[in-house]
Amino acid sequence: MLLTLPNPLCYASLLIFGIAYTLVMMEEYLKLRKSKPVLLAAGLIWILIGFVYKDMGQIEVAKSALEHNLLEYAELLLFLLVAMTYISAMEERRLFDALQSWMVGKGFDFRSLFWITGILSFFISPIADNLTTALLMCAVVMKVGGSNLKFVNIACINIVVAANAGGAFSPFGDITTLMVWQAGHVAFSEFMPLFVPSVVNYLVPAVIMSFFVPKTKPDAVHTHVELKRGAFRIVGLFILTIATAVAFHAVLHFPPVMGMMMGLAYLQFFGFFLRKTLPTSIAKKKAIAIANNDEAALKALGSIVPFDVFRRVSHAEWDTLLFFYGVVMCVGGLSLLGYLSVVSEIMYTQWDPIWANVMVGILSAIVDNIPVMFAVLTMS
Repeated sequence: MLLTLPNPLCYASLLIFGIAYTLVMMEEYLKLRKSKPVLLAAGLIWILIGFVYKDMGQIEVAKSALEHNLLEYAELLLFLLVAMTYISAMEERRLFDALQSWMVGKGFDFRSLFWITGILSFFISPIADNLTTALLMCAVVMKVGGSNLKFVNIACINIVVAANAGGAFSPFGDITTLMVWQAGHVAFSEFMPLFVPSVVNYLVPAVIMSFFVPKTKPDAVHTHVELKRGAFRIVGLFILTIATAVAFHAVLHFPPVMGMMMGLAYLQFFGFFLRKTLPTSIAKKKAIAIANNDEAALKALGSIVPFDVFRRVSHAEWDTLLFFYGVVMCVGGLSLLGYLSVVSEIMYTQWDPIWANVMVGILSAIVDNIPVMFAVLTMS
């Protein structure tokens, strides 16, 4: 049951969330990780909800709502954890270092690099998610761009636009699209028609920005990057994992997180294979290095570390994952108190739907797209 009557504790919950999210938006200035205020706010809000519903004799209703929100978060957490683990594994196998080395070695000028990194971000983000794509590609740009801050700034903005636009036509491209897909509101195939609008949303600002990119070449020095064993096979396993998640959802109508967790098993078994075959691989490389009298290769063999899946899990963006917990629980609590019902009634029955969605877009730019999308989904 939703609360509809004014209650001081309800107002206190709204105030707590407002203060917490203000601190989140000031993260850069306060140097306070964004997960901390929302974790505290989530706990305080549900304490207040507990008192309110206990007084009403409806504590089981609050308990049921709490369990529902925890389940929502668990599905999101485990899905993202597997995806982040795969990306971390690819990074550890030096795939992204090899990409940077390839771009430098080809002798592209800044304008060519601007378009290459933007287009790659557009097509990588539907698989690897826009946040991860933007972080990795911007790291590549910063290494290639060197001291040319003008190029680095424009190229990074271009990557962020490309990653967000590319992530819009895939359930895996953004946390918000993932939330919509996992909630069952949009089928996997229904994201595909968004490809053309996504291309337009990327190309228009990219064309404008490209006029301000210099045509000179970077001063970066090309270095050869040798991929570690299994790099491309891990990419193949990641694609297989995504296919498994889609199959669980589309064929069996189970939550896609089941397929992602099964995909984590693929990576674990492959990691076991890499560890077991490591001595044989080292022996072969050592024989080749000795035959070629390659001192550098022999020295590199001494620094080889066995692949460890759980070390990759530990490198996940835990601050971001805990932030999502705080947001889900805070918004879920405010929904139980009736605030989202009031907003939903105003926006989606009294306003024109187009203007309602425009307002959602504006709010997501000011606040954050994660809580706004979760609030919209909770409004139903």
